[in-house]
Amino acid sequence: MKESTNPSKALYATVRVPGSKSLSQRALVAAALAKGDSVISNILIAQDTTYLIGGLRALGAQIVPVEDGFSVSGTAGNIKKSTEALFLGNNGTALRFLTALVCLGEGKYILTGEKRLCERPVGALAEALSEMGVDILTSNNCPPVQINAKGLKGGKVTLRDIESSQYVSALLLCAPYTLQGIALTLEGGVVSAPYIELTIQVMRDFGANITKKSKYEYHVQAGETYRGRRYVVEGDASSASYFFLAAALLKKTIRIEGISRQSRQGDIRLLNVFEELGCRVTSGENWVEITGGDLKKGDFTFDLNDMPDMVPTLAVLSAFREGQTIIDHVAHLRIKESNRLQAVVTELNRTGIEAGEISDGVVIRGGKMRPAEIETYNDHRMAMCFAIAGLVVPGMKISDKQCVDKSFPSFWEELKKL
Repeated sequence: MKESTNPSKALYATVRVPGSKSLSQRALVAAALAKGDSVISNILIAQDTTYLIGGLRALGAQIVPVEDGFSVSGTAGNIKKSTEALFLGNNGTALRFLTALVCLGEGKYILTGEKRLCERPVGALAEALSEMGVDILTSNNCPPVQINAKGLKGGKVTLRDIESSQYVSALLLCAPYTLQGIALTLEGGVVSAPYIELTIQVMRDFGANITKKSKYEYHVQAGETYRGRRYVVEGDASSASYFFLAAALLKKTIRIEGISRQSRQGDIRLLNVFEELGCRVTSGENWVEITGGDLKKGDFTFDLNDMPDMVPTLAVLSAFREGQTIIDHVAHLRIKESNRLQAVVTELNRTGIEAGEISDGVVIRGGKMRPAEIETYNDHRMAMCFAIAGLVVPGMKISDKQCVDKSFPSFWEELKKL
């Protein structure tokens, strides 16, 4: 698509987002399991990926920095014995991915992390691994996780009403290295489904054979393992969302570089919501421009089951819009980096906005936001969305700015451009 401009709005600012956290982590795991060498470019270098890289190195992958990314010498599925616990901070993705991955090895493995990580469930994944013959112990279905590994058999697995798609991705990523392959079926509720599709795409990119017999029935053959390759990570759609919000609140045109509307990431679909609420979007191969205007009034309901990380962003936008906004089908946000539903409601209330929790989401009535000191709950997404609110609410303070290092260390530098 050729670059297009909006004659009524001059470009206000141009920002750049880092590589996708979701794709970076999936590519790192595939490259670490692969036979041969990989170079992963535009990889996110942040707290979460640092913890994952540390865990993969401890398990035998050689991962070294190179220009614009990392070189990874894979293990060909031969997982090294662990001499000490793998500490994964508050990286729930890494915890779940590595819980499955270490089962391919031999010996005792312990996976743990910060206090909040040890409150985040892993029970459904542990149960599935146990059904495959894995000797696995958890603490009330949460980390620390202890595994006495002796390889992973694979076979038929059914997951029901899962609260995290990361369980699915963890099993799929390891499936090519199981003895029998995996036939995985999902029943009941499925959350964050686009992340499963991201996993499948990365697996195929690295050479695995995976088929879908139905929407939620996956078959992965044993022996069709990963091969080293060059891999370029897309820009992070989740990080881009904060600048969608900035354009909407400032009523300006902002260009976000490093991301495309054709992205494979589910969170790019937030642009559809912003358009529905009155924003204008244009895009090219490696950029998106969003122009804010008068936000539509009235009552709206949005189902964000497929993009739950976008709830704080949409919640803050809703605070500035006349009318009621319901965001539903996101009960699983209660087990994220913070209890994100409770956190969003508490902090909106702190700024004078009427908001409340419902069983599977939040309800927000737009009003006049006042400045406040925002508690982040050590949650990067809380810090970033309320920092954007501070662009139009002078005096807004963020209590823990450092927490953005989890996913977007350059956030504050990019924010200065606005």
